Amino acid sequence: MKVKQAKAVARQWVVEAAGTIPGFVGAFSHGSINWLSDEAILPPTSDVDIMVILADPNPPVKPGKFIYRQVMLEVSYLPQDQVQSPDQILGNYRLAGSFQTAQILADPAGRLAPLQAAVAGEYARFPWVYARCEDARRNILRHLQSLREADPFHDQVTAWLFGTGVTTHVLLVAGLQNPTVRQRYRAARDLLLEYGYGNFYERLLTLLGCAQMDPARVEQHLAVLAAVFDIAKTVIKTPFPFASDISDQARPIAIDGSRALIERGDHREAIFWIVATYSRCQKVLYHDAPAAVQEQFQPGYRQLLADLGIHSPDDLRQRSEQVKAFLPQLWQVTEAILAANPLISRKS
Repeated sequence: MKVKQAKAVARQWVVEAAGTIPGFVGAFSHGSINWLSDEAILPPTSDVDIMVILADPNPPVKPGKFIYRQVMLEVSYLPQDQVQSPDQILGNYRLAGSFQTAQILADPAGRLAPLQAAVAGEYARFPWVYARCEDARRNILRHLQSLREADPFHDQVTAWLFGTGVTTHVLLVAGLQNPTVRQRYRAARDLLLEYGYGNFYERLLTLLGCAQMDPARVEQHLAVLAAVFDIAKTVIKTPFPFASDISDQARPIAIDGSRALIERGDHREAIFWIVATYSRCQKVLYHDAPAAVQEQFQPGYRQLLADLGIHSPDDLRQRSEQVKAFLPQLWQVTEAILAANPLISRKS
């Protein structure tokens, strides 16, 4: 299916369903689909993100992933107070790049189209690009600071993992590229090679712990993850923000998407999403599975983390401090990319 056809399906869902949501304000396409040509083929390992704007400043848990007319949609809710002005969006690194080229799927009050035009006009100006890089850098610290010793180990792993992984986003934002989720390391590698910082990329992988991991070992970890995923999706009951990511519908993204990276030779780049998905499965088992099932899948998780050099909560804290100590070097390369990027406008 072409991207333009997938967007048409997304619009149809909005027409049929979104308008019935209490406090509905509007909707737009979000995420990686906005960085693809309308004539491109939507990969089978991708979904179509829809951002539904609601008047409620504290919207309910997002519906997440589901199949609609043979397209995997992922629906999230965005409070209206987060899209009130161009400046508000332009400084948000996770929103600005997507919104500037988004397909407006519904705009009953006619607010989104002029807002999008204003954002698109200012998106590539240096002050805003710099501000978004700073926003991404702050997000690293937000994740790392959310690591609490009292939390279950898998939640601590998630805090460290996403704090470490957002190092790629700082660079991608400087390159005016999509701060993608699952393929963030592959995208950051390509960007750094383009700007002559290929060696720096190895340092990102070293922070993650997978710089020396070989394809066979990553394939073994994915095989174990596939098994625990297939158990977790059958026992999940507790409502989590990511609950729909652990489901039959999401398996092509969670498992097959990682396998596709390995088959392309990007086995080290697959590790981030393998750890993220395994940690989510562990969270599901922790809350919803019998103790015997939890114990069954603990060794595989511990072996994956051990291969990354993580054996205990103390290791996670030490690794978090390493990320913090790395930030000045990350920022130095970020500023070099900002200075060299020909697409960034420095006109006043």
